[in-house]
Amino acid sequence: MSLRRVLIITYYWPPSAGSGVQRWLKFAKYLPEYGWEPVIFTPENPDFELKDPSLEKDISPQLEVIKFPIWEPYGIFRKLKSAPSGDPAKILEKKEKSVLDRLSIWLRANLLIPDPRVFWVKPSVSFLEEAIKKGQYQAIITTGPPHSMHLIGLRLHEKTGIPWLADFRDPWSQWEFLDTLPMLPWVRKYHRKLEQKVLMQANAITTISPTFQKDLANLAQREIHLLTNGFDGADFPKQAEVDSLKEKDIEIVYSGVIDAIRNPLPFLDAFKKAFENNSKTVRLRFVGKVSLTVEDYVKKDIWLKSHVEFVGYVSHQRVFEYYQSSDLLLLILTITKNAKGNIPGKLFEYLASGKTIIGLGNPEGDAATIINRAQAGKVFQADQVEKIITFLQEFKPSEKAENKILIENYSRKNLSGQLAKIMEKLVQ
Repeated sequence: MSLRRVLIITYYWPPSAGSGVQRWLKFAKYLPEYGWEPVIFTPENPDFELKDPSLEKDISPQLEVIKFPIWEPYGIFRKLKSAPSGDPAKILEKKEKSVLDRLSIWLRANLLIPDPRVFWVKPSVSFLEEAIKKGQYQAIITTGPPHSMHLIGLRLHEKTGIPWLADFRDPWSQWEFLDTLPMLPWVRKYHRKLEQKVLMQANAITTISPTFQKDLANLAQREIHLLTNGFDGADFPKQAEVDSLKEKDIEIVYSGVIDAIRNPLPFLDAFKKAFENNSKTVRLRFVGKVSLTVEDYVKKDIWLKSHVEFVGYVSHQRVFEYYQSSDLLLLILTITKNAKGNIPGKLFEYLASGKTIIGLGNPEGDAATIINRAQAGKVFQADQVEKIITFLQEFKPSEKAENKILIENYSRKNLSGQLAKIMEKLVQ
């Protein structure tokens, strides 16, 4: 039986790093088992900071990847500033902003709608339109952010009538990031107008969490499909490969970014109080990029300095070795407007590792709900320091996640099967 071809339009693709890359990399890996041949359409020269070449091992030699040139405005600001990054998203994090910094943020907010990748829309549509009209693809998928990808899908759908699925990894008009920008009122309205066009005209819409699903359904007044992120069992190393990393009685690992919207300080305080006068040997490892504020906080405390390790950024493949060597996995959730619906991609890998999870964030959020249902750990509010201390002191390293059947539902292979069912309805 011949496979139906689906064109996946994504800005992020290996060697770019991050959960957004892994989402569609893994779908592309497993979709052929469900009757679909994916074809990737991605920029030839994208502008991203974090790279992870190890992800390229999951790109099948049979997978067709079309790379098409993109022009982005960040290069202009780099030349003006003689700086390595012109991305306003990074500039926003700076405490002291220059006149040029403030100008770049204003331009990003009010001229680059919906985002700086908007210049890729028109040439991409021109490039892809003929192939779609010739029937080379039976469906298209766009994934955002950047939400400019959805504008490519919208215009191709309008011009050719091809079935189209729009995948929202983050909200659009309700996205917390937009609230950080000095956006004029008419620009915000224009975002909502573009979003409504996508929500109304896409044949199917998917998103990553129940909260985002509900919010989008309220905006669109139509069905929104829940398609979470997940884990790939093939990524996990054999236990023998990681035994050498285990040195303490209790090893705690945090994987991912620690930035302005993720605050681990309450956990650090509880960690110190729980074990400072305890006979057990302990270590807390941060694997990934950590803000200087947190690093300085640890360096100023003698006990924390000797019990907390900053590993730095490592490849996705290497991260799994740290998962397996740990006894307890730490999850620091965001503290922003969209926090309730923010399910970190690594949560599903945490679950699949079988290790107990301790989280800091909204105990009523989507991530906490998943952890509770899987009987895999506990999420605490930042002000529940005493409860965190008790949890740490009573924790036994032999504890494992219990609900293995539920956890298996989040495997990338199972999720690809769910996606295929949605796609089948599109082309009937």
